[in-house]
Amino acid sequence: MAFVVLDNCIKCKYTDCVEVCPVDCFYEGPNFLVIHPDECIDCALCEPECPAEAILSEDEVPEGQQQFIQLNADLAEVWPNITERKDPLPDAEEWNGVPNKVAQLER
Repeated sequence: MAFVVLDNCIKCKYTDCVEVCPVDCFYEGPNFLVIHPDECIDCALCEPECPAEAILSEDEVPEGQQQFIQLNADLAEVWPNITERKDPLPDAEEWNGVPNKVAQLER
């Protein structure tokens, strides 16, 4: 069972999670991170590190965010791998906690 990056990461893109991942399974888009489900070892180190609380185990993804399971898998195949922490997006604090941001996702 893999971990999944959810809606609240969009337009925040905190990378604290990347820093603790022992298998480098995070991939970076313009304003969102994803976890490659085939690389994630379900260690759970990333979940408590996310300031936006946007990472959950696949079996804990809320019903309204189920599309993020497939979205993580799809985007991890095309986005570059990220292995080091970076600064969050400049307006991350303003977007943290804003619901239903999927329309803001940049591919």
